[in-house]
Amino acid sequence: MISHPSRHCTVELQALPSRIGQVRRILSAQLRYWHLDPLIDRAALGVTELLTNVHQHAQPDKTCTVEIELLLDRLMVSVHDHDPRLPVVEDMEDVAPLATCGRGLAMVAAVSESWGVRPDGESGKVVWFTLPTPASARAAAARPPRRKAVEKPARRFAEVEHRVDLRRAPEHAPARSAVAG
Repeated sequence: MISHPSRHCTVELQALPSRIGQVRRILSAQLRYWHLDPLIDRAALGVTELLTNVHQHAQPDKTCTVEIELLLDRLMVSVHDHDPRLPVVEDMEDVAPLATCGRGLAMVAAVSESWGVRPDGESGKVVWFTLPTPASARAAAARPPRRKAVEKPARRFAEVEHRVDLRRAPEHAPARSAVAG
């Protein structure tokens, strides 16, 4: 559900491995829509870590809500779950070099501008992180979208300097989809 398409996006889900990939794709599509492509990798890594924590640790269920909000100078990503226990940040010196867990929140801290956790009502919590937005994205977010159609003069085709061999199979870029499925 997109509550306000230009500033806020909310996704409710069960934090299962297959759903985590879908949320990453939704997040990526939303950031492309907001022209925040440079933030996609860090935001996807952060949300993956937070959802993995819900999947591995949250009780009594794995239901959660991911919120993505474009503020004036930063992107805020938060995950709400129903477990009131606050996460424990491991000291990296205490984590075994080959351990497969214990580094998630340290990675969130490393890729984000800031992060934190707060209780959410009587039964639950919110874990969040922020990323600074590029200046051009802030300017675009502050402007209302243009809806007026403007007639532009027709353009002529430019001369092409290289030949195209139509007998060769075209080279295709990998397909990308913004639809969760």
